[in-house]
Amino acid sequence: MALEEKREKRPPVTPMMIEEEAALRNGSRGLPPGPWAEAAGPRPRTTERHIAVHKRLVLGFAVSILALLAVTMIAVLLSVRFEECGAAADGPPRAGGNGSLSGAARQPPDAGQPPGRPEEEARGGEAAEEEEEEEEEEWQRRREQPPWARPRLPRHLRPLHYNLMLNAFMENFTFSGEVNVQLEVRNASRYIVLHAHRMHIEAVRVAEDKLAGGVRVARTFFYPQTQVFVVVLNRSLEVQRSYNLKIIYNALIENELLGFFRSSYVLHGERR
Repeated sequence: MALEEKREKRPPVTPMMIEEEAALRNGSRGLPPGPWAEAAGPRPRTTERHIAVHKRLVLGFAVSILALLAVTMIAVLLSVRFEECGAAADGPPRAGGNGSLSGAARQPPDAGQPPGRPEEEARGGEAAEEEEEEEEEEWQRRREQPPWARPRLPRHLRPLHYNLMLNAFMENFTFSGEVNVQLEVRNASRYIVLHAHRMHIEAVRVAEDKLAGGVRVARTFFYPQTQVFVVVLNRSLEVQRSYNLKIIYNALIENELLGFFRSSYVLHGERR
């Protein structure tokens, strides 16, 4: 009798309950059929067709990266080649040009004196090197560095004023210059040291106050290790006196970031 009463108390089976039970069996988390149940249901696994499409996409991406790298390398090589061709086209100074440019200025900076006596020039260069070596040995005996071998310019001279004139010749990329430096002597010395590099010196003159007699120049030389130009005098400059140093020179307008240099740019396909 009790069992029959319990059976009678069970709720009746409705169509909604049947649908929910079917949904649970299909894996839709008990949601009734409809768009929400379809969205929440298990999705089919990736097919072989999708895998093939993914492989093609990855392969295409890799090919595009390689192509971009190849184009970049070609562009870099072409730009370097273009710069080399431009430098070759610019080349060293040509013999022709502005009539106001002296013959020495048309020569490379290391051309030295005018040609005609190469044997005498070679002997003179050897003698100058010997004198320089003797002077360096003398400084070594003193256990001191010569003023041109020091990392900074010596302080026995103080420049008071510079007067600089430059003439640039764009047809062969050279220039000539003249500089007058007023110097004050702090300590007696027969050496004048100043910075210079890749230049051809035509003339050097040293005079007292621009009016008094000149001081004879024994010799001059470059010291590439510290990029300086040295003027060696026959006698020492007097302390607390003022002297005028005049140098006439010429050089190339360099094609690199050095001294008086040139650069170029491209505008509308034209190099300027």
